[in-house]
Amino acid sequence: MPRSDETEFWINAVYAAVQEIPIGKVTSYGHIALLLGQPQRPRQVGISLKHLPSDPTQHFNSGNVPWQRVVNAKGMISHREPGSAERQAEVLREEGVEVETDSMGEFYIDMGRYGWFPAQLPSEEGLDDDDDNDDDDDDDDGDDEHNNRREFPKENSVIVSSYRHDTPTPDPMLGGS
Repeated sequence: MPRSDETEFWINAVYAAVQEIPIGKVTSYGHIALLLGQPQRPRQVGISLKHLPSDPTQHFNSGNVPWQRVVNAKGMISHREPGSAERQAEVLREEGVEVETDSMGEFYIDMGRYGWFPAQLPSEEGLDDDDDNDDDDDDDDGDDEHNNRREFPKENSVIVSSYRHDTPTPDPMLGGS
């Protein structure tokens, strides 16, 4: 089944966001979803990463999207298929992240030490500044009402960052039916 435009925008947004996680840091599926303005969609972040192409001719691929830097909210590496958690732990260790193994064979990362949880993506810093209007009252009191959410152009008025639907487009990739 071909992906809807909405799904394609979402998946590309996930991949672009994951590319911003620094080496030696990890974040959660839920935090990526939050950064993209969709805090209710951490599973869709995981699904997107599960389907990350390995083909280096694709714009986003496992060679340029650091999939290994995304773990669950507890700091645990999620099992997707046999050997996948071990592989992710190995790649993280190569990046300098300490990965512990518990008595059940689960892999954990200390999120207090290695966690990366910015309020917004580094690529979005300064995008909400109003550089064109210098005669406003810039008291810099921190009460800005900007939502710091990524908006993607979309036909049919579907915007990924606010998830507004003027025309419903259920998509199994996004959890629809």
